[in-house]
Amino acid sequence: MEDLLSTYRQDGDLLALLKRVRRRHGGLGRPVLAQLASELDLTVGELYGIVSFYSFLSPAPVGRNLIRVCRCLPCTMQESGTVLEAIRQELAIGPGETTADGRFTLQLVNCIGACELAPAMMVNESRHGPLTTRGVVEILRSYS
Repeated sequence: MEDLLSTYRQDGDLLALLKRVRRRHGGLGRPVLAQLASELDLTVGELYGIVSFYSFLSPAPVGRNLIRVCRCLPCTMQESGTVLEAIRQELAIGPGETTADGRFTLQLVNCIGACELAPAMMVNESRHGPLTTRGVVEILRSYS
């Protein structure tokens, strides 16, 4: 974790640090937050407040690939339900679930900043859209 902390000490971007730590450790649970808090001279509560506020951070373990499906109005109006159903069919998981092999976790989020791509989703840090059922399946298979 020292390499991540070193980068943080240079750029001061706490959110970027938390994203990198989450990616490396699969989540930001209490042991990880306790270690970070100690290194950053913060309390676990302060870090948990940040982690629980942002949907792209997660205290719970997540799969290697985090899928975020936008549920805001533009995506909803463009049939984002079909995106969600395609994911359910392909991966056999619903919102808040992780595949048995730990490859994917599915989350519903309020906004991914991709209204122009509606209906849209993110896989890790990549935004995808406008999506079709076939396109969703192709994207997911490219991460397998």
